[in-house]
Amino acid sequence: MQVQKSFEAVERGRLYLVATPIGNLEDVSLRALETLKQVDWIACEDTRRTRKLLNHYGIHTPFISYHEHNQDRQGPRILAWLKEGKQVALVSDAGTPLMSDPGEALVQAAIAADIPVVSIPGANAAINALIVSGLPARRFTFLGFLPRQEKRMREELRHYRRMRETLVLYEAPHRLAQLLQAALDELGNRRVVLVRELTKKHEEIIRGTLSEAVAWAAGNGIRGELTVLIEGSGESDETEATETAAFWSTWDIPAHVAWYVEQGMSRMEAMKQVAKDRNMSKREVYRCLVESESESRSSDK
Repeated sequence: MQVQKSFEAVERGRLYLVATPIGNLEDVSLRALETLKQVDWIACEDTRRTRKLLNHYGIHTPFISYHEHNQDRQGPRILAWLKEGKQVALVSDAGTPLMSDPGEALVQAAIAADIPVVSIPGANAAINALIVSGLPARRFTFLGFLPRQEKRMREELRHYRRMRETLVLYEAPHRLAQLLQAALDELGNRRVVLVRELTKKHEEIIRGTLSEAVAWAAGNGIRGELTVLIEGSGESDETEATETAAFWSTWDIPAHVAWYVEQGMSRMEAMKQVAKDRNMSKREVYRCLVESESESRSSDK
């Protein structure tokens, strides 16, 4: 077990994960500003966006870029600074670092090197969109950005179709119509909320059903990334458990696998899901399939 004492005196530096405003520059905490002033370096996803924030608050801490395209090069450099005892703050373009933003590899490397990782909380688009959506907020599932390929997007949506929790996603404006149509096809006509320009002057919240949202998206020139919130299945625990049991309990393993394949899963994905459904290993599922296919070939002779 590794125990981190975040604020005990250590010879090595600390990595601070600092949340920054998602739109309105006043939505930053005093602690975040003080941290950005005190650290030795700021690692930021987009230097232009971070420069705007730092200039607004008169902060002159040096900064470097750290994003998904240069993290293999910049990560070791930042880690070396931390090992030397330097203090480094990691910020994303907007909101909380690592929430669909780069930084996970750096955090893992810091933890492996026994360097304290400290969160400086603040704005987050997913949480703020959720609480104004009007959809249930007690339980939710954050999916971030779904795969760009439509087949994989639909597979992932299909995977969550029985979940009762509100689904929270991010999407780019040019892919919104595709996402909404896929969600309508795979999940049914549920309530949906689209949130854009959150905390900014042109903040907009669109509430309705997925079918209404599909029509709305087709007729609007949408700009800026959106947070998309989709109502959960609405099934009770008892209903979900009953339906899930009735859904495959009378099938043998080959039929169970075949059903998932028919829904669009690859054979490997179907085997993995069947193993999960039946609380057995994937190796056992594979063995049953091989035996079934062998028996089938023998009977054909």
